[in-house]
Amino acid sequence: MRPGAWQAHPARVVVGGFAAAVALGTALLMLPAAAEDGRATGLVDALFTATSAVCLTGLVVVDTPTHWSTFGELVILGLIQVGGLGTMTLATLLAVLVARRISLRMRLIAQAETKSIDAGDLRRVLLGIAGTTAAVEAATAVVLAGRFLIGYDVTPGRAAYLGVFHAVSAFNNAGFALFSDNLMSFVADPWVCLPIAFAVIIGGIGFPVLLETRRALLGTRAWSAHARITLVGTALLLAGGTLLVTALEWRNPGTLGALPVPSRLLAGFFHAVMPRTAGFNSLDMAAMQPDTLMVTNILMFVGGGSAGTAGGVKITTAAILLLGVWNEIRGRPDVTLGWRRVPEPVYRQALAIVALGLSLVSGAVIVLLSVTPFTVGQVLFECVSAFATVGLSTGITYDLPSSAELVLTVLMFAGRVGPITLGAALALRTRTRRYDFPEGRPIIG
Repeated sequence: MRPGAWQAHPARVVVGGFAAAVALGTALLMLPAAAEDGRATGLVDALFTATSAVCLTGLVVVDTPTHWSTFGELVILGLIQVGGLGTMTLATLLAVLVARRISLRMRLIAQAETKSIDAGDLRRVLLGIAGTTAAVEAATAVVLAGRFLIGYDVTPGRAAYLGVFHAVSAFNNAGFALFSDNLMSFVADPWVCLPIAFAVIIGGIGFPVLLETRRALLGTRAWSAHARITLVGTALLLAGGTLLVTALEWRNPGTLGALPVPSRLLAGFFHAVMPRTAGFNSLDMAAMQPDTLMVTNILMFVGGGSAGTAGGVKITTAAILLLGVWNEIRGRPDVTLGWRRVPEPVYRQALAIVALGLSLVSGAVIVLLSVTPFTVGQVLFECVSAFATVGLSTGITYDLPSSAELVLTVLMFAGRVGPITLGAALALRTRTRRYDFPEGRPIIG
């Protein structure tokens, strides 16, 4: 590899930035001051927690409120915020605010992280990201802090701390909570569940769509194909997920069956939102029906919008593949969306992302089945949750051996960075072939 090739490729710098954040977080969480009992946390547990925070997953191998001290919780909160903004996006924002100018290389690096199409608009995009993040997190924190203060008899300082922590965790789709049962104690409280759910939705839509929505509402720009796919897909998945979860769990005494009707509807909606990919839970995941867990697996794997805080393969990826199948069935050579033709490289990229995602999850499932006593359903749920950076679990994470924790750590990192970005970061250089091979047509099906 030629000198400086690693630093010159924006995708590689993004991967390196996230890896550096994970390494720093691991070192800080291993400090005795980060643990409640004053003893150093082991390397594997600290690495798993730091990766889960930076990659906005929310899976935990130790109980967050009882194991970590206030310092440890603040480290996790900082890692969540850094992971949400994107390591390179945060660095570029600092360059904008301090130096008031951005080099071309910094533009390319941030463009790779934010997936901004026009590098010339990068300054406005990044300032929009910072403003949106601050506004949503502040509004959510105020509502939550007020509710904790008024409804749960906590001190003003504690209420503010709880509000800020859960607001940041929600908007960044992280799923970390400062309660041992996550949010199960608030299953019937709309003043806690709904602000968190709305923050998750806004963060999971993706920054480009949020900025485009603002322009469209002001009448300065028409909806793009990407925005239409993301918004329509989000609405369909939320509505469909709510209906399916509520119907499948309606009479389950371990989940919705024990709640009054309004609380059942609230909990059904909340659970449909969380696989988008936040990881908060107000219901006991271990008590859910197998069919509900399968629906949750699908929602988690699809995830949310591109260039946001959600994980998964993304709504646009799944939509492009479904459109490709539909057009193939109809005998059409191109993938079309309304009156627009989807470029062939985009379709190939979507296919590659899904194929790599399925391969990573399948490989992790095989490894975990060989080192743990858990069922296929439990292990599959855990692996999909890790890859899609969701954080939901049926309760087996605490009992995983170190080898399984390391597998899920790799899966979380790959899921956050993205299979395509990770592959590009590891490639030595882009190769172009100046010739074509003769066609060979294998029989398909």
